Amino acid sequence: MKFSSKIEACGLSPMRVFNGIAADAEKRGIKIYHLNIGQPDIKTPAAYYEALKNFDAPVLEYAPSPGVPELLDAVKGYYANIGIDLDRSSILPMNGGSEAYQAAFACVLDDGDEVIIPEPYYPNYHTAVTLTGGKIHPLTTCAEEGYFYADRARVEACINEHTRAIVITNPGNPTGAVLTQDQLKLMLDIAKEHDLFIICDEVYREFTYNGEPLHSALQFPGYEENIVIIDSVSKRFSACGARVGLLVSKNAAFMQQAMKWAQCRLASSTVDQLASAALYSTEPSYFEDVRVEYKKRRDAAFSRLEKMPGVVCHCPDGAFYMMAALPVDDSAKFQTWLLNEFNDNGETVMFSCGEPFYGTPGLGKNEIRIAYVLNADDVARAMDILGKALVEYNKLQK
Repeated sequence: MKFSSKIEACGLSPMRVFNGIAADAEKRGIKIYHLNIGQPDIKTPAAYYEALKNFDAPVLEYAPSPGVPELLDAVKGYYANIGIDLDRSSILPMNGGSEAYQAAFACVLDDGDEVIIPEPYYPNYHTAVTLTGGKIHPLTTCAEEGYFYADRARVEACINEHTRAIVITNPGNPTGAVLTQDQLKLMLDIAKEHDLFIICDEVYREFTYNGEPLHSALQFPGYEENIVIIDSVSKRFSACGARVGLLVSKNAAFMQQAMKWAQCRLASSTVDQLASAALYSTEPSYFEDVRVEYKKRRDAAFSRLEKMPGVVCHCPDGAFYMMAALPVDDSAKFQTWLLNEFNDNGETVMFSCGEPFYGTPGLGKNEIRIAYVLNADDVARAMDILGKALVEYNKLQK
């Protein structure tokens, strides 16, 4: 039997690829600190569950493909609070932010087209782009420069006759990098001048740690035809299981094309859309408390990582991830050893291997992504285990 060459060019998610080995370790009684996947342990606001309890329609019908009105209006209100006026037609609920970027790539890429993405980048972008027949043109960044990429010369060097879009994740996954307002405007300028879409993944918008106000690419007037926003309730409200994401754009022609995707998959979950609408009534104090908590977790991880001999990392300004280069040749081999052969008092740690976060061959092989989604004490313990493991592993390699 023959499989699609496009699907065969895709890899398994680095966040989940070691799940089978981890399950075996847990059967042996090993406790694993899971820093491999961005699944927060922050409590989901009660409004979501109250809305579920109050749902009593006699028939659970399809939602409209454009989304249920209650969610569309809740999202409109959220954006209005940060100075962005949207019509319902500018908002399209999706099955998570994942489907939102899949639909966006499907709308703008043909076989052989390219999209520029700063690397390291979220690996599932690769799968979504590859399935369209397109290709990622990576824009390489590094920890030593704080994963900086908003430089005209660097970006324009990546643009060619095949380029159709630029993707930015702000705040960044996996780096935690946050663009300043001037840097964001520069990226918008480049996209507009070269007649490109700029797909802005803003699902971590609330999570910045240096006092920055909430901002979005849509706050800049004059770029409406270029901007496509990826948004979601998953991280903002710690509601990953709801699978409610958003495709947002003021480009009416783009949204008409995206509606074809939406109608093909019929609808997002009726109940989850209604419950997610209730999440937007969450008080601002919720986010203030969550930011404080994530900053504690970040500091617990970074303060230990930066003291480990041979480790190179950069303190992230946003989201809840950080990249780190380890003093090992291959982080995948190291992770396998951590799960199969190492434990510290019956405990070990799990991360995401760095190589799949890069498009440039040879980069990231000794790097990892850490998701600091556990409480600060658990993050600290996980980092202490990692430090001990590195010492023992490198002794074994000599």
